[in-house]
Amino acid sequence: MSSKRRGFRDGAVEARGENTWRLRYRIKGQRFTKTVHGSKSEAIKALRDALHAGDTGTHVAPDRLTVEAWVEVWLSAGAPGQRRKAIGARAQERYAQLLRCHVFPALGGRPLQQLQSTEIDNLYSRLAETMAAPTLRYVHIVLCSCLATAARTGKISVNPLSQVVKVPANKTEQRATALEAEQLRALVQGFRGTSLSLIVAVAAFTGARRGEILALRWDDLDVATKTLRIERSVDETRAHGLRIKSPKSARGVRAISIDAGLIALLLAERDRHLRLIAGVPESAPVDLSLVKLPTDALMFPAPPSAGKPFSFTRLRVPRHVTKAFERIAPRLGFERLRFHDLRATHGTMLPDAGLPAHVVAERLGHDTARPAIPEESRSCQSCNHSVFLRTPTER
Repeated sequence: MSSKRRGFRDGAVEARGENTWRLRYRIKGQRFTKTVHGSKSEAIKALRDALHAGDTGTHVAPDRLTVEAWVEVWLSAGAPGQRRKAIGARAQERYAQLLRCHVFPALGGRPLQQLQSTEIDNLYSRLAETMAAPTLRYVHIVLCSCLATAARTGKISVNPLSQVVKVPANKTEQRATALEAEQLRALVQGFRGTSLSLIVAVAAFTGARRGEILALRWDDLDVATKTLRIERSVDETRAHGLRIKSPKSARGVRAISIDAGLIALLLAERDRHLRLIAGVPESAPVDLSLVKLPTDALMFPAPPSAGKPFSFTRLRVPRHVTKAFERIAPRLGFERLRFHDLRATHGTMLPDAGLPAHVVAERLGHDTARPAIPEESRSCQSCNHSVFLRTPTER
C-alpha cells in the first residue's frame, strides 16, 4: 500500500512526520481520519483493523475524548458496572477519589482511544512502589469497570486492561471472619457496660448491617410478633453528610425474628429512654406507659456533645461506631475483627442451625435466587477475579 494519497474505497495511509501516520478511510459512506504513532506496518494494520471493524459493525469512530473526560462522564452517570446500574453515593465518592488521585496524574490527559495496556502496566508498577496491595487492586478494579463501560458504549473497541501483562494481586486479601458460638457469646459479654453493648448484640443476633442498626426506631420493634423491621439505613457521604436512605436494595426491607433475650435487652433500653424523657431516675417508681417518645425516636441515637442536650433523633456517625468497636475488640482478645464480621458470623450460624438457604438470604437481605457472597467482594471485569476489600467507612 502506498503512503501517497489514494481513493477512499479501501483507505489510505499518509506519512505526517517521523513515526506518525494519518489514516483516511470510509465506512458506510462516512469518511474518517485517524492518527497513528508507530511504524508504517503498524499503521497499515490499524487501517486494516478499522476497515474490518466497519465490515463487522464494530467500528468505533475516532474521538478526542480524554481518559479524564471519560471518567467524569462515567462518574456523573453513577459509575455503572456490568449490571448497568448506578452505585451508592459513598462508593461513588471512593471511586472518584481513587481515579482522580492515582490515575489522572499519569493518564488523565491521554486520548481514551489511544490508551495502551503498556501505559497501564507502567502506572501499576509506579503505584506499587508506594501503595498498599489491596488499594492498588481496588484501583485496578475501578479502572476496569470504567473502561469496560467505555468499550460497551462504543467509546473504545477493546478494553486495554484485557491486555495488561500483570494484574495487581491482593496480597493481603481480607475475608470475613466468622466466630464460633462460644466466641460470639464472649464478645457480646465483653461489650457489656460500653456504649456499644446493645448495638453489638443486635448486630450479632440479627445479622443487620451497621447502617441499618443505627437507623432503627423504637416503632420498628414489634414485641407481639418478636420482630425488628428493617426499613431504612444511615449513610454518610461528603456531599450529603449524615442522612437516612433506603436499604441497599428492595430485598433489604425485611422483618427479622428475634429471641426473647434480645427483646428483653431492647425493652430495658427503651425504658431507660422513657425515664430520660420523663426526667426521673432509674430507681424512682413511675408508670412509664404514660410517657411517650418522639415518633421518630432512634434506638441508638448519638451520644450528646459536650454542653448540648440529649437528642432522641440525632443520628450516630457510623464510622465512629466502627472505630470504637475496633478499639475495644482487641482488648477482649479479638484482633483484626471488624464490626461487619458480626453479620458474616450470623450468616454462617444460620445454616448450621438448620435454616434453608432461601430463609438465610431473606433474613440477611440477599437475593434468594443466588448464593450469598461476602458484600465486600468486588469482581474485576477484565480478569474476572474477586477481591475482598473493606469500604473506607467500614475500616
